[in-house]
Amino acid sequence: MNVVRRRRVLSGGLTLAVAAGAAAAAPKGVAAAAPRGDDAPRQNTTATATAAEHDLRLRLRLRAILHRLTTVDGVPGALVETRNRSGSAVLTSGVANVKSHAPMRRDSRFRIGSMTKPFVATVVLQLVGEHRIALDAPVERYLPGVIRGHGNDGRIITVRQLLQHTSGVPDILDHLTPQDVLKDPLAHHDTRDLVKTALAHPPTFEPGTGWRYSSTNYLLAGLLIERVTGHPYGEEIHRRIITPLGLHETYVPGDDPTIPGPHPRGYARPGENAPLMDITAINPSVAGAAGSMISSGTDLNRFLDALVRGKLLRPAQLRQMMTTRPTGNPDGRAYGLGLESRPLPCGGLYWGHSGDILGYGTVGGATVDGRQATVMVNLDPGGTDAQDADMKAAVQTALCEGAPRARARGGAPRARGAHHPHSAEAPGQDWGRLP
Repeated sequence: MNVVRRRRVLSGGLTLAVAAGAAAAAPKGVAAAAPRGDDAPRQNTTATATAAEHDLRLRLRLRAILHRLTTVDGVPGALVETRNRSGSAVLTSGVANVKSHAPMRRDSRFRIGSMTKPFVATVVLQLVGEHRIALDAPVERYLPGVIRGHGNDGRIITVRQLLQHTSGVPDILDHLTPQDVLKDPLAHHDTRDLVKTALAHPPTFEPGTGWRYSSTNYLLAGLLIERVTGHPYGEEIHRRIITPLGLHETYVPGDDPTIPGPHPRGYARPGENAPLMDITAINPSVAGAAGSMISSGTDLNRFLDALVRGKLLRPAQLRQMMTTRPTGNPDGRAYGLGLESRPLPCGGLYWGHSGDILGYGTVGGATVDGRQATVMVNLDPGGTDAQDADMKAAVQTALCEGAPRARARGGAPRARGAHHPHSAEAPGQDWGRLP
């Protein structure tokens, strides 16, 4: 039995009881390969045989993780998409719809929650490279009078501190309850109103003296992009990232509550032993630049690959993005500018982000030598600790096993900062997550 974990949408706790799910589904065009006790010993006589066996082992390990997610972890459906220099693969398990029992589709789109943050940070850093924004300038220079009151002061908070969650700005997720959203899930939420709600409370620490995840930072970053460019942050993401990379399954939806194209239903569990609640249709303006986007495994892998391999940012700005500080998390996680690093069990680092929003949870990661993996589940909030662990395990397994050589290298080393008493014990709150 898994330990039940409290999870949140906005600031309210929701719980999940372990439930039985559907069995893992074999990916299209690939027959399920069950291990047999009488298999002859494998002899790698050719490079082709070695690669094929390696690929089979990876698929079997990933299928086992997906099966755990959709059975003992209680998730309706799950998907993992992996990509490296030799190709890509998609595996699914469970169902996209608990009423019709339709299987999870390999070409699914889904809400990505705070995986929106690397897109937003990339646009800000592109503007830094164009000398339109200075990373260490006070936010007040670009958003005069916006960060004021109750001890919050944009004159002493820098752009860098917004992107790295070292600003001390209070988190909107501490001050907006799930009931506020779920009683009218299609309601529009103005970004400035959300920021005012957060800033009606004192900062969590003096700017630059600690680390604490706060989605308010990225609501402000969205306003910053709009002020500097004259266009909404979504238009700039589309023009600067989505179009150049050909991300045909990625959207900044604004107020549109629908998910274009094939997608699973999104579910939450509003209480222990409670039935699943279908929350697929929400107005994503409640998340804004902190978590509103829609994408797919294919597109997220392509984006992360382009980002960490220097195709979206100039070298100086990519170095800034990948200069991290500790978060205080025991798993070694460190946070840069909208991008976090984690150690791989096979050695080295990978770069990525996680995202939780009503109905969906996502984790994505990439290495600088060309390996990517994204995993998605259609339950959030209401998951367990085991669900989180298995999602992370799926990404790490894909990245480690996706490299036939002995050791996977994750890329640029972390720039370690001193641990500070204000550093959180966990990465902080997301749109569907409690530390």
